[in-house]
Amino acid sequence: MSNPVPLLAARDLVKAHGSAEALRGASVELRAGEILAVTGASGSGKSTLLHCLAGIVRPDDGSVTYGGERLDLLPEKRLSELRRTEFGVVFQFGQLIPELTALDNVALPLLLAGTSRKDAHERAGEWLERFGVRGQAELRPGGMSGGQAQRTSLARALVTGPKVVFADEPTGALDSLASEQVMTALAHTARESGTAVLLITHDAQVAAYADREVRLSDGTVSALEVTA
Repeated sequence: MSNPVPLLAARDLVKAHGSAEALRGASVELRAGEILAVTGASGSGKSTLLHCLAGIVRPDDGSVTYGGERLDLLPEKRLSELRRTEFGVVFQFGQLIPELTALDNVALPLLLAGTSRKDAHERAGEWLERFGVRGQAELRPGGMSGGQAQRTSLARALVTGPKVVFADEPTGALDSLASEQVMTALAHTARESGTAVLLITHDAQVAAYADREVRLSDGTVSALEVTA
């Protein structure tokens, strides 16, 4: 990448869940505008790494630095602010609010940030259009296909213009065609907007959309590969 300074960096992360160590000294860097795939078998620590990097959980040891700030030392108020404004998170099953339409789901982060309802809906509609689901704007999650719901989730994650999107198995619940559509839309939009993406996946075809691949094994980084 052209910028040698990492936007987000984890150093020697250790994290245990009870007596089980999920991370055992994992280190990784993400640069602005880069798509980084984190791969590995189930139980290798991928999701725990993402949660530490996104400030969702704090590591037991090691450090997470974002834009010069130590995320692992920040108060929860600042972490919440970052997750509202500079971070976007996409989970495997989307986690859309079932009572809200697609348009309202995407507009929600903007409304929470104080954007007027008119402007929030306008921007939400534009992002649904970019992900090819504008026609589903008035549908609730239960009325959408898995691929449509996940593209709506991506629109929600990107609508605030975040610097980093954390995508945890975003295609894990989708068939191959829907997975391809979701990843094509995510990669195109991220590169167009200069958004960095941390992509958790066990699927080699999904990882192929990334610029680099970090492989976790037993909680540590075991390999680094160029995929693009």
